[in-house]
Amino acid sequence: MNNGQNNHAIVKDIGLKLLSEGKSIRIKAHGYSMYPCIKPGSLILIEPISIKGLPRPGEIIAVRRENGLIAHRLSKIINKNGINYYIARGDSNAYPDNPVKISNIAGRIVGAETTGENPVPADIRINPKPNYFINRIRVIGLLLWKQGKKRLRSLN
Repeated sequence: MNNGQNNHAIVKDIGLKLLSEGKSIRIKAHGYSMYPCIKPGSLILIEPISIKGLPRPGEIIAVRRENGLIAHRLSKIINKNGINYYIARGDSNAYPDNPVKISNIAGRIVGAETTGENPVPADIRINPKPNYFINRIRVIGLLLWKQGKKRLRSLN
């Protein structure tokens, strides 16, 4: 493991520890899975689930993953043999995430801030029916546009 990976693991562990102690954290969003709601570079505020109780479909939650946290929208809750399982999905993802238990949900996204990298405010309102298909097409178009811009610069 190199220093960058080590530092990432340490920061992840600290963030999860703070959330488990009832403290909120602020982290930088990466990737396009929640586009256009949360854009890469936005700073998102995550509070522990315990503050407002169990999450509801339409809320954006932070799910623990092996490599950190992922912020996706809770799409549904299913009950199997008396145990609730939570299914989240990025607003521009083709498929939902695997079901998780409440113990895997680290927090909910309650705020967002703009940055120099992304001056557009995030829209973290509850949305029980995001338009996954349209959002996915928008992301594909955006990425193709960025790739084309990069190629044009390399030709100059």
